[in-house]
Amino acid sequence: MKHFGIKLSLFLNYFVFAILLNSVGIVILKSLNNYGVAEDTASILEAFKDLPIAIVSFLVASFLPRLGYKKAMLIALALVTIGCIAMYYGNSFDTAKLLFATVGASFALIKVSVYSVIGLVTDGTKEHNSLMSSVEGVFMFGIALAYYLFPAFNTEGDPDAWLNVYWLLAAMTAVSFVILLFTKFENPPQPEGSDLSQDFMEMFKLLSKILIIVFVISAFLFVMIEQGIMTWLPTFNERVLGLTENLAIMMASILAISLGVGRLIAGALTRKINWIYVLSACTIVAMLLVIFVLPKLLNLEVQEVKGLGDIPILGFAFPIIGLFIAPIYPLLNSVVLSALPKKVHSPMTGLIVIFSALGGTLGSRIIGYLFKEVGAQKAFYFTLIPMTVLLICYFILKRLTEKNALQG
Repeated sequence: MKHFGIKLSLFLNYFVFAILLNSVGIVILKSLNNYGVAEDTASILEAFKDLPIAIVSFLVASFLPRLGYKKAMLIALALVTIGCIAMYYGNSFDTAKLLFATVGASFALIKVSVYSVIGLVTDGTKEHNSLMSSVEGVFMFGIALAYYLFPAFNTEGDPDAWLNVYWLLAAMTAVSFVILLFTKFENPPQPEGSDLSQDFMEMFKLLSKILIIVFVISAFLFVMIEQGIMTWLPTFNERVLGLTENLAIMMASILAISLGVGRLIAGALTRKINWIYVLSACTIVAMLLVIFVLPKLLNLEVQEVKGLGDIPILGFAFPIIGLFIAPIYPLLNSVVLSALPKKVHSPMTGLIVIFSALGGTLGSRIIGYLFKEVGAQKAFYFTLIPMTVLLICYFILKRLTEKNALQG
């Protein structure tokens, strides 16, 4: 495989950060139960994760080609290794906020680097789309693993046992650091600007294009949906389905697994079917699941549950929504990035990360507010609004990308 070492490094780094980033829903649940914080207060962990992603992406995205993508990823892995160890010894809600701030800032370096390197090691839209979907698919499987790792260290009667997982996570980031250290990377193309201020101007110039504006709105809306559901699904499982804490967390893994499978399938489908048809069909099915499956879950009578096998089949139905919302993010990213020159992939990825982070923060905060004000039973109905707007955005993007191709 061409560029095998580089691609392996991208997969490993994304996999490790998937576990760390998306453990926020689990840590929110632990914060409610162990640290005694309220739902709206606990939801601020999402902001501590996502706002540093947005801020760091804004500050360094256009500068990373000058620093080098390999150096940026090494710095990120080193910071997170230290952060995991600090969480073990800190054991408090404040330490959790510090950990997610570190993870968020580091992920900004990782994501901008990974997305930019994908553009360097692929040729053509189809190859770009395939690798993008595969990387994002591996990311979702990392999320799924988080839902089993944390319960594996969780011991009833010992509220601090779960913290031992951070030693394992620190070891994983350290191993990723060593593998990346010995991987040879090609030098990225240098930005056109002669200094940092001109690099910033190149990023802002992208926002003058209507194609980019519609795209960042779409990315913002999708992450609002995905993070809103993913962050609060463990709490939904505990309160609505009446599951134990461990089972509530493990059940949430179904969403992550379905997201991973959906993205891998999407990579294959879009080689034969136009992306607009794939995304439109998937979004409509996701909306139907919210409309028809969610009400039945709310009225589901669950008997005593001792294991996953005791949960009614209908209890597994809502997390399958991940299979249908999965293709949205990587396909939209690939469609826009492959339509742009490779020299602007780094600043463009910075914009993607910024608006994705803001969408994730807002989605989690809104769902957290709704959990408190209208109850866990009704909170997820909110997702129908951004899904509807997304459907409209697909067709606008389709027209704009075709127009851009003709002009190019």
